Amino acid sequence: MAASESLDVLVVGGGPTGLALAAQLHAYGARFRIVDRNLDRARESRALAIQPRTLEALAPFGVTDTLVARGNPAVQLRMHLPGRRTVRLPLFDIGVADTPYPFLLFLSQAETESVVGSRLAEDGTAVERGTELVELTAEGGHVACRLRQRDGTEESVRARYVVGCDGARSTVRDQAGIGFDGYSYPQTFLLADLEVDGLERGAAHAYMTETGMLFFFPLGSPASWRMLAMRPSGTPDAGTPGAKGPDASSPGAENPVDIGQLQSIADRYVSDRLLLRDPVWMTDFRIHNRGAKNYRSDRVFLAGDAAHIHSPAGAQGMNTGIQDALNLGWKLALVCRDAAPAALLDTYESERAPVGRNVLRFTDRAFIIATSRSPLLRLARTHLAPRLAPLVLRLPALRAAAFRRLSQLAINYRRSPATAEGPHPPRRGPRAGDRLPDTPGGLHATTAAPGYHLLLCGPHDVWDTGRIEAATRGRDHLIHVHTLGTKVPWRGITHCLVRPDGYIAYRAGGTDLTGLVGYLERWLPLSAAAARTTRA
Repeated sequence: MAASESLDVLVVGGGPTGLALAAQLHAYGARFRIVDRNLDRARESRALAIQPRTLEALAPFGVTDTLVARGNPAVQLRMHLPGRRTVRLPLFDIGVADTPYPFLLFLSQAETESVVGSRLAEDGTAVERGTELVELTAEGGHVACRLRQRDGTEESVRARYVVGCDGARSTVRDQAGIGFDGYSYPQTFLLADLEVDGLERGAAHAYMTETGMLFFFPLGSPASWRMLAMRPSGTPDAGTPGAKGPDASSPGAENPVDIGQLQSIADRYVSDRLLLRDPVWMTDFRIHNRGAKNYRSDRVFLAGDAAHIHSPAGAQGMNTGIQDALNLGWKLALVCRDAAPAALLDTYESERAPVGRNVLRFTDRAFIIATSRSPLLRLARTHLAPRLAPLVLRLPALRAAAFRRLSQLAINYRRSPATAEGPHPPRRGPRAGDRLPDTPGGLHATTAAPGYHLLLCGPHDVWDTGRIEAATRGRDHLIHVHTLGTKVPWRGITHCLVRPDGYIAYRAGGTDLTGLVGYLERWLPLSAAAARTTRA
């Protein structure tokens, strides 16, 4: 076995979650490796949409413009009903001003992984493919890990922390002894990336029938369309127990599905003739709804599908995983640099586990409504919902609320131990724990550099430079100070500390920075060396 190597973080899994975590660890100078047992990245579409909040969160790493350029941000929905009736519905065209990305971006997971992975490679970080975690053992202040290469060579790695981004069948989760509770749905689904003749391009298509539902989503690459269908009862099922198939909501392994099966299902659900051809990838799978009992066990963490799997309703899965990673990465890096207390790592589970549970509940309800054989729900699905949807979507407030829920812009950490409201906070505007909204002046661009950002709002002449320097002294390498004037989300004189992941850590009214100093002493305490330098 090769000699032991010492790391800050070992990232296990090179999918979107692991890549996002690696990008943030690199930005903060952590010593890490990212390994994946697969020899290649995903080539199938798998997850197919990126939410606005994820695009915002990835922007500081310089990949979002490329993702948007490769994807389709202008997709509309066509709901095809019995009797050849079609309802045309827009998706997210409500002119939201506080995000640069007011749309759902249709882009395959294969492309997402390619873009983020290429950026990491440019920065000198490569996913070590064909490298499998075999065993991990917590030993005092580190985790001893045994890695195995494809040729059977093994090596020992010592890491202060290990993060399992290795999917539904997570080795990290199993080795850490963390339970993965939940259930499987009885239905079997068919999935394919392929070409379709006779289908209007530039739109997503949903066929609503008494017997089931069929979806076509525009991709572009690796094929023009993603097909998703529930297998009708009474048809052959390749996804029987024991068949080689994915054990999660995001399909991975392939099952024996042929183009003839897909065509027969399309013929059954679609009144107009569609010709399916040239499949790039086909599989059948069952959907699960499961969540990790804990997101952490001592020095081992879980993120993405290793922590939660669910139905693809609402395009939440990959996006939730990426945001898990970007919540955790900066915390790990700062703790490893002794710039933050170990207690900061406890906030990962307290912040992200409620998000994961909400996603499990939301996708479960949506799945049941979409697939239930209950006469009442079938009536609602095929007759009531299509008729009510256009009326409801005419109401801007309801459309905005739905947009914020699905886009994940509404996620907040107001109850986090690392969130605090100081004295005299403004009555309006985002609160401590909320995502920092963008402004026409580009507030997100202003706060994109790694680290915390202290925003000083109100007339420039009310802020005393000496008082600000005293409050941040010894931490100036971690805190960027911005005097913004009045073009900000708050009225009046306010100061606000923004976390590295774009959420508001602390805010208060007025120019008294005493509360801010107290917050910093708890969550960014000066090291002994820094304290001596400050006193000197």
